[in-house]
Amino acid sequence: MVAGLALGPVRIAPGRVLDVLLAGPGGRGALASIVWDVRMPRVLLGAVVGAGLAVSGAVLQALVRNALADPFLLGASSGASAGAVLVIVLGVGAGTAAGLPLAAFAGSLAALVAVYALARRGGTMTTGRLILAGVAVQYVLSALTSLVLVLAAHPDQLRSVLFWTLGGLGGARWDELALPAAALLASTAVLVTLARPLDLLLAGEEGARTLGLDTGRFRAAVFVLASLVIGVLVACSGAIGFVGLMVPHAARMVVGAGHRALLPVCALAGAVFLSLADLLARTAAAPGEIPVGVVTALAGGPFFLWMLRRSTRSEGVTG
Repeated sequence: MVAGLALGPVRIAPGRVLDVLLAGPGGRGALASIVWDVRMPRVLLGAVVGAGLAVSGAVLQALVRNALADPFLLGASSGASAGAVLVIVLGVGAGTAAGLPLAAFAGSLAALVAVYALARRGGTMTTGRLILAGVAVQYVLSALTSLVLVLAAHPDQLRSVLFWTLGGLGGARWDELALPAAALLASTAVLVTLARPLDLLLAGEEGARTLGLDTGRFRAAVFVLASLVIGVLVACSGAIGFVGLMVPHAARMVVGAGHRALLPVCALAGAVFLSLADLLARTAAAPGEIPVGVVTALAGGPFFLWMLRRSTRSEGVTG
């Protein structure tokens, strides 16, 4: 985070950044304005979004019992983007503080439910079926978003739609941090208390039922909670992919699969990962800027292919 505050079009020595931070947000001068008004909201939003996407990815992987589950790959991020884009273009509720988050939540939940229903058809779920369902839903949502993009009449709407499809943290403001931060803290606290049911579900549905867990209700409730978090985050940052896929796997290498330790570590690692990705997005093509979703996709694409190949080997050709 200090690197994120120090580096950019105007480079500030880390020592000077610490001096500005210690002086507080009321400090005067150009450096204080750059650190507190421009870079700090962006760095904090990146940390919150990265943490939330990582936690959501770990939970979705437990709910569907598949290592390739991810808010982006399962269509949740695309659904949230589609909902937000519709609100932007149609103008219904866009002027209210809750308009975009509610639309993004509705789109995220609808996409997750559709993917899960398609993948579970016949009572079983394989990696191949889950990926095909996620890709199919993503194509439909992408087509819907493209249609909205074509029909959008105003240049401002076009720029907003592109923001939702590529993801970015450039529009971060202090007054927009409260909602995603509250959603992250509340959801992570709730999910940590549900660590044991998540562990049971990850170990096997039949075993979880034997031990008294109502898997249907539990899965539905956690799907809604994950969709709410994803919707709020996407409403602030646009669709940023692969954070929820890569970070949980890295965290499991450190603390294992138990969710009581895994979820807090995912939150910390996700915050670090997206902060670094945003730093790269801001500095790699300076004075221009690369959408942070492009950076995470460049890192996550090869990782996804490696995971897919490993999962296919473990399940066999027919999986």
